[in-house]
Amino acid sequence: MELIKNEYQVIIDRKNEKAEGSYTAYLFEQGIDKILKKVGEECTETVIAAKNGDKAETVYEISDLVYHILVMMAYQGITVEDVERELEKRAQKRSNLKEFHVVDKNS
Repeated sequence: MELIKNEYQVIIDRKNEKAEGSYTAYLFEQGIDKILKKVGEECTETVIAAKNGDKAETVYEISDLVYHILVMMAYQGITVEDVERELEKRAQKRSNLKEFHVVDKNS
């Protein structure tokens, strides 16, 4: 997670600096519609690469997708820590999996 946190901080810095020639700054200038369009494009490219069974291409596309998701998060004020907390909640639920699969046959 440390690499993701570092990348997120770079994205926040670009957002605040509005550095000329920065692709990240450009995305923030364009707004949420452009950012979401890129998330969608990268998601589709990831799915296609995975479907084609091309590991190297899939890893490349996952990296693009993660970057654009981090930009989206930064735009919306969602932190890496917010996501970590949600994942921690889900990890706790996993240990109680049997409780979630109990079927009430009377209802």
